[in-house]
Amino acid sequence: MKTSDALKKVAIRTIEDEAAAIKNLSKSVNDDFMKCVEHIISSKGRVVVTGIGKSAIIGQKIVATFNSTGTPAIFMHAADAIHGDLGIIQKDDIIICLSKSGETPEIKVLVPLLKQHGSLLISLVGNTGSYLALQSDYVIDTTVSREACPNNLAPTSSTTAQMVMGDALAICLLEARGFTAGDFAKFHPGGALGKKMYLKVSDLYIRNQKPMVNGSDDIKKVIIEISSKRLGATAVLEGTKLIGIVTDGDLRRMLGKDLDLRKLKARDVMSPGPKTIKPSTLVIDALTMMRKNNITQLLVVDRSSYKGVIHLHDILKEGII
Repeated sequence: MKTSDALKKVAIRTIEDEAAAIKNLSKSVNDDFMKCVEHIISSKGRVVVTGIGKSAIIGQKIVATFNSTGTPAIFMHAADAIHGDLGIIQKDDIIICLSKSGETPEIKVLVPLLKQHGSLLISLVGNTGSYLALQSDYVIDTTVSREACPNNLAPTSSTTAQMVMGDALAICLLEARGFTAGDFAKFHPGGALGKKMYLKVSDLYIRNQKPMVNGSDDIKKVIIEISSKRLGATAVLEGTKLIGIVTDGDLRRMLGKDLDLRKLKARDVMSPGPKTIKPSTLVIDALTMMRKNNITQLLVVDRSSYKGVIHLHDILKEGII
């Protein structure tokens, strides 16, 4: 077995080889590439991505990227296609076929069937003189000089090239459609990424109790309110007007002073002008505000009306960090 230093050099060489292969792909962004973007944008159908072997795995990743960025897509394994899965293809669908050699037996069987179907065929192929390339309507060249594999056998640089060109297509389509961060969130509602884009303060604060005292209330009532509502703070009101906040920290600082606790009122220990936030504000913005001010809760106010409290723990429970 090689030494640790020798293996580190192998890893670095692999990265450098694949980086060089990707850099050379820029020449493949040509007229054919742009025509592919135009056809997909104007199509009423989906993008059907197909391939076999390692290319099939990359094809599934490209499909996932298309779908998450606004381009409807579906994967069809080339081997399964010639055994019944051709029924996946619908009118107006566009086919993208991935293959390094462009000469695999399954691809050679599949391509004439796709042509009979009348589908527009785009190939991401590493051999522009291959059967697949010559039968395609448009060719996106993913040729690499050699694989990162020292034996030049295991698909490494070639599959990386396919994935990068798939990403390039997806991002061009995203830009062409004017696909926004808000659109992205619609396709990712279940994860933390999506929540950052759509979850609002109003979705969280309503789950909490609504701690509040009057400015004239004594300290005992303030302590009970903070303890019972379990949010580490209470709003202080004068009638219906919000005038301040009392936090656990305010109480600790109060105890460190030489004060007659029996005479103290909420207004005597509160922090005036508390940080507030609107219910319609995104939770990620509330988190940014908390971090900026080194606080763990914000009072929620809508049109000068106190609504409740959003706490840092509420945000952390949603997986937003």
